[in-house]
Amino acid sequence: MSKNFTGRSKLAKVGKQERHTFIATFDRFGYKRAFRGDDVKTLLLQDVRLDGQIVTDHMWFTCGVTWARLDLHVGDQVQFDARVGTYEKGYKGYRDDVCAPVTKDFRLERPTHVKKLEPVVE
Repeated sequence: MSKNFTGRSKLAKVGKQERHTFIATFDRFGYKRAFRGDDVKTLLLQDVRLDGQIVTDHMWFTCGVTWARLDLHVGDQVQFDARVGTYEKGYKGYRDDVCAPVTKDFRLERPTHVKKLEPVVE
């Protein structure tokens, strides 16, 4: 397994010790396959910012009750607190015809204080 970190290098610099407040733009809902049972609803956030600087161009989250209550529409701005974490991505199976090496990447995890921001009127 590779210990290389891919993309999201700006998230790596944020550090994993503290929670931070992020602002992002809601793009769309999606679904991912569950190991068992029904598919799991997800949501895509674009241009995730910390202190006004983009730290990643996109981030997927599982759409739990907290996110669902926001009644999100394309272009809505959301604010949330989260901690930076790492995860492994890539193919971990036994098929020889799949070439997706396992690498580590950064994610935002355990979002709290999630809220939709009011549009700025100029």
